[in-house]
Amino acid sequence: MAHSPFGPQTLALHAGHKPDSETGARAVPIYQTTAYVFKDTEHAANLFALKEFGNIYTRLMNPTTDVLEKRLAALHGGAGALAVSSGMSAIFYAITNITSAGQNIVTGSKLYGGTQTLFEHTLKRFGIEARFVDSSDPANFEAAIDENTRLVYSESIGNPSCNVDDLLGIANVAHAHGLPFILDATVSPPPIFNPFDFGCDIAVYSLTKIIGGHGTSMGGAIVEKGDFDWGAGDKYPELTEPDPTYNGVKLWEALGGGSGNPCPAFVTKVRIGLLRDTGAALSPMNSFQIIQGMETLPIRAKQHCENAQKVAEFLETHYAVEWVNYAGLPSHKDHDQAKNTFPIGPGAVFGFGVRGGLEAGKKFIESVELCSHLANILDAKTLVIHPASTTHSQSTPEEQQAAGVPADMIRISVGIEDVDDIIEDLDQALAKSQ
Repeated sequence: MAHSPFGPQTLALHAGHKPDSETGARAVPIYQTTAYVFKDTEHAANLFALKEFGNIYTRLMNPTTDVLEKRLAALHGGAGALAVSSGMSAIFYAITNITSAGQNIVTGSKLYGGTQTLFEHTLKRFGIEARFVDSSDPANFEAAIDENTRLVYSESIGNPSCNVDDLLGIANVAHAHGLPFILDATVSPPPIFNPFDFGCDIAVYSLTKIIGGHGTSMGGAIVEKGDFDWGAGDKYPELTEPDPTYNGVKLWEALGGGSGNPCPAFVTKVRIGLLRDTGAALSPMNSFQIIQGMETLPIRAKQHCENAQKVAEFLETHYAVEWVNYAGLPSHKDHDQAKNTFPIGPGAVFGFGVRGGLEAGKKFIESVELCSHLANILDAKTLVIHPASTTHSQSTPEEQQAAGVPADMIRISVGIEDVDDIIEDLDQALAKSQ
């Protein structure tokens, strides 16, 4: 069908799927199966040798999950995607796909607490060093890179510090050293932001958040743009040298890398290597649930951002609030950067400080009625939490400060309820905190 490129709402509803050929079912079916019948012995052999693509075992791929992956790739204009069991497994796989013991990554320091712990402690057990830098200046990444650096990593909007950095500048530093730029864009997927428009090569997501959108299903994803030259030099033998577990196939070459066409070599390597061997597979039921969320993602994203702006403006003028850290406010240090990066607003997760410090913050948390106190973000409902005692509690006070998490901070994830109702609940809880 000849047409202009489809818009994000159309892609969110249609990409990667046609009505079921046997039954005519319009919705994506749930293929709740572990394995798939082969046509014959040759077909089976070709699948296992990567000479054909198809279904072997649901740990590797599943038709329901395949629709989710194709839809994610289409929404980004990417070459391919891989869905896994959680956002943390997506991050771990993205790092370890091309990083081994004795090598390092350079990462911004203002990270989600779980990522901070993974990088600072867990990766160290595997001999991988994470070098943390102040991400506000791309030159800090430049200074930390050496011959053993494998990638550059950051977040589109710091969670929960709410920093918005010069992402294109960071990408340029990475590419000048022949390194891929991996970005966690969990809080700002399309249409809020497309990481591939800002030099990112690999995007990672927790699908549990705004993409799924309803707090029902865990999931994660790696999305690949497809134009990074893994074959330049000999830096990435994982993708360019013979793979002994697949009869010596050279994946970059076999998938047409270097031909000028988009090539999903990175996510394919994760699928046939790490996912095969360690098995953080997404269940077909969760894939189905996340697909349902994706169908309304563009609509919900706009409402999240619109509500967040109004809530931030309300909080900034409230007598019981010491500070508000939302990049949609002119008072935020990264406001101009945010305007140029996020056309519909810089997401819906931000922090604010309750007058009276830690104890007043606890009282606020215990006084909300409409808002929910739980450890998640970007559910359709409004959520609040105290990060220093929860999501960042495994970090030292110094690490918390570096991550932008002061002790008096409340993190709010603004939902899509009627905004006047959100504001009324926040107002009464703030009054009680005093």
